[in-house]
Amino acid sequence: MTGLRRARLQRRPLGLLALLLFLISVPAWAPNRFWINVASQALIFAIFAMSLDLLLGYGGMPSFGHAAFFAAGAYACALWALHRSPDLLPLLLVGLAAGAGLALIGALALRARGIFFLMLTLAFAQMVWSVLSNNQLAGTLGGDIGLIGVPRPVLPYVPAVNLFQAANFYFLTLVVAVAVYLALAAIVASPFGRTLEGIRENEGRMQSLGTFTFRYRLAAFVIAGALAGLAGMLSASFNFSATPASAFWTTSGLAMIAVIVGGSRSLLGPAVGAMLVVVLQLGLSSLPTPGLAEHWQLLLGAVFVAFVLFLPGGLHGLVRGRAA
Repeated sequence: MTGLRRARLQRRPLGLLALLLFLISVPAWAPNRFWINVASQALIFAIFAMSLDLLLGYGGMPSFGHAAFFAAGAYACALWALHRSPDLLPLLLVGLAAGAGLALIGALALRARGIFFLMLTLAFAQMVWSVLSNNQLAGTLGGDIGLIGVPRPVLPYVPAVNLFQAANFYFLTLVVAVAVYLALAAIVASPFGRTLEGIRENEGRMQSLGTFTFRYRLAAFVIAGALAGLAGMLSASFNFSATPASAFWTTSGLAMIAVIVGGSRSLLGPAVGAMLVVVLQLGLSSLPTPGLAEHWQLLLGAVFVAFVLFLPGGLHGLVRGRAA
């Protein structure tokens, strides 16, 4: 192991600890409830972006249909909370199961590669969006409006913790985000993760070594779908609703922007990129100038283009370059 790599490995836990302490301290110094809610949204989107990074960064599968799994988790948990129980643990399991179940159906796209895979996932997500926004299913799925009045999760054995309070819900999202990061970090560092990277680099060579590459790609697809469903569950609980917009292609596009801005193949980079995208989205859309506020997507696109041109490695690549 070179001295440079050893120094990087020694600094990484310190950087992660500093980031964790910063996130824990947010409710203490946030000026008001609005910014605590912004932080909660950023963490939810960070979970979504990390799940996409498993596909895009480690698996080499650029998906524009990841929002379908996000919406599946949101709607499944909304239905469960409205008609069964708002208990937290079942909702977490339902979100994971809904995302993973829909990913099994969407795995038909794994037969394709490259741009064809990208377009198939996009078409699949748009089909899901069309079903969710169909007013003929308004009695079940709410049609264009979606499902509203979704209750916040409750902790049946800890009644003193009220998740309707902004700070409490923020800490819930933080705990889930940390758990997702640790789980994905263990996955990508395992033999499974190394094999997945080998498939990304040269699938033909891995097949010649006797690896059933489709099984690995399918497993990664399902894991990413399950975690996207978990993010959808938190989103529905946070917004008190599940809407068809969560399955639209723009949701997948924002997640891909977050991965590229943060730096793929790093997990932490896409998480930070997602936080930056959420803050920019809310900040640009709240500009005092009416003309600019209405076209915040254009401004966000300009920021994205700047990252692609001047920081192709994203924020993670910038930090690694300065450390080197």
